[in-house]
Amino acid sequence: MTTYSARSFVAAIDQGTTSSRCIVFDHGGAIVSVSQKEHRQIFPRPGWVEHDAEEIWANVLDVVHGALQKASLTVHDLAAVGITNQRETTLVWDKATGKPVHNAIVWQDTRTDQLVKELGEQNRFREKCGLPLATYFSGPKVRWLLDHVDGLRRRAEAGEVLFGTMDTWLIWKLTGRHVTDVTNASRTMLMNLETLDWDDELVDAIGVPRAMLPEIRSSAEVYGTATGTLEGVPVASALGDQQAALFGQTCYAPGEGKCTYGTGSFLLVNTGDKPVVSENGLLTTVGYKIGDQPAAYALEGAIAVTGALVQWFRDKMGLISSAAEIETLARTVEDNGGAYFVPAFSGLFAPHWRSDARGVIAGLTGYIDKGHIARAVLEATAWQTREVVDAMNADSGVELVALKVDGGMTANNLLMGFLSDVLDVPVVRPIVAETTCLGAAYAAGLAVGYWSDTESLRENWHKAAEWLPTMDAKTRDKGYRKWKKAVERTVGWIDEDDNDE
Repeated sequence: MTTYSARSFVAAIDQGTTSSRCIVFDHGGAIVSVSQKEHRQIFPRPGWVEHDAEEIWANVLDVVHGALQKASLTVHDLAAVGITNQRETTLVWDKATGKPVHNAIVWQDTRTDQLVKELGEQNRFREKCGLPLATYFSGPKVRWLLDHVDGLRRRAEAGEVLFGTMDTWLIWKLTGRHVTDVTNASRTMLMNLETLDWDDELVDAIGVPRAMLPEIRSSAEVYGTATGTLEGVPVASALGDQQAALFGQTCYAPGEGKCTYGTGSFLLVNTGDKPVVSENGLLTTVGYKIGDQPAAYALEGAIAVTGALVQWFRDKMGLISSAAEIETLARTVEDNGGAYFVPAFSGLFAPHWRSDARGVIAGLTGYIDKGHIARAVLEATAWQTREVVDAMNADSGVELVALKVDGGMTANNLLMGFLSDVLDVPVVRPIVAETTCLGAAYAAGLAVGYWSDTESLRENWHKAAEWLPTMDAKTRDKGYRKWKKAVERTVGWIDEDDNDE
């Protein structure tokens, strides 16, 4: 193993739901430079969400070049590059030409709703893959493409096309290797959590040819050496974005957890070297796997719409011109005025798993103004987190005592304070809040010896801000009861023929 000096740097590519970015880190885990670029959100029909993978690849090259340029660095200054990505987003491309056969189907997309129902009872595969049957995951999305793109199944069986989540796409474009890591593979519904390999029963039941599946590798190892813009740099890690944040938040011991607040929000807690099957609507997933070491597993609560609701409020309603303005608008009122916003735009995720749910605003009266709605938009993130924390506590048998947070929404002080109030625990944000990229960088650095072990990574973690609960129990309980009433009004909106072609 090559040992790199502390004067070198590690880069991380974060291919996210709304943008791609590259962050360069130094040996202390501090950010050296950042470059970011948004990509289009394509909505062919209600409930359908797509991305142009070629646009994303071009943007990734742009942000890598931009991050290096901003720091006056070259590829020779990089010890390694790691990748973290929006999970479950599904792509199939031609093995010979590298051209996608269809736009990528995004994790939020619900077009597989009818297929998921046809595949059987919700918990049919949970024991093997840790996941409920839901539109969220990659396996049914691949099956949809095989069923709807002319000739694709024949070509897949012949090995002429390749499937990948966005990590696989980027690794293939950078190195020519067709691989994924265990964290992304664990979100397909096709991988066995115990063997960490594709499972014959799952693959056959969902109907995905093995010939199109990538090789499953650990989260931290050298997959290959990059060509082009990153010529000669080891591509040395891949983690789904939420697992990367768990790793970046240094949650290396069982019971340690974090919540990332981005387009959606994701609460993960490390459960150690054995998968824990949830009985309360959570997902069992691989947290990370470092080289030849045993995998660390996690329980996860996934919330589909949090930051995306603020974007909707900005772009569709036009009530603010930037995401940051929502806090200012929400502070023009003292409370939500009795209004509750449940943003079930793509159904409800954990702990409900109701793809037939759609968003509602409950409690409207003539008193409500745009300030109250802004506050209800922010509060929706906190109440959804509370539901997941309650489920997590029930599954683990251990009460949450503090929550580490990261992601773009943690800049909203009003939201973080309210989150602490409704959870009744301290909420803590680290100095480096971009822990998704940091986790990918840490894993890549470990793979090439840039960092020696996880203990050295723990030493880099420092608290930047902390919010303590101030809400009395009566107010908290009343608000939660009203939230649950609003949630009840979201289900049953979608009829079976709503997704027919």
